[in-house]
Amino acid sequence: MWKDDKAHGYGVYNHTDGAKYEGHWHEDKQHGKGKEIWPDNACYEGEYKDGKKHGHGRFHWADGSTYVGEFVDNNIHGSGVYTWSDGRKYSGMWNNNKMHGSGVFTWADGRRYEGEYFDDKKQGTGVFTWPDGRKYEGEWKNGKQHGVGVYLSSRGESRKGFWEEGKRKAWYGGNEDEKEGFDGTN
Repeated sequence: MWKDDKAHGYGVYNHTDGAKYEGHWHEDKQHGKGKEIWPDNACYEGEYKDGKKHGHGRFHWADGSTYVGEFVDNNIHGSGVYTWSDGRKYSGMWNNNKMHGSGVFTWADGRRYEGEYFDDKKQGTGVFTWPDGRKYEGEWKNGKQHGVGVYLSSRGESRKGFWEEGKRKAWYGGNEDEKEGFDGTN
């Protein structure tokens, strides 16, 4: 459909590189609901505003990864769920294509983190749980345990301690020789 010599309404555009857009247009720009498919079979289906992905949508990459959620100005922004092709999954808040705010990240092997993110890294407070039942609940900085936290062993024993850059530095109020082999990695 056309208006004043511009795409306006519903239409299909086939790019010379093999990409295709099918959906709504407003004054020669993708606007409203639409679907875009690229030659590598990556696909976006959702809302557009002034030629950009904007609103709710679903993006499926060629490697099998997917994102379902909010977009702003072509970026993942707001609430959404990203699932990687290797089984990792993040459900939470995003800011300009980065995990930012509250969220839950799970791994295929059973690890889980629930807490705060800043600029794609764990930061603030959060709980990391390992498949064997171990758990760290406390402060994070730059993706690593950093500050005060409580460590729960696989035997159910709880200890409060202090971590720096992912490594436990001290236990509070206990025998420093008591160690369980916690290495701070995740």
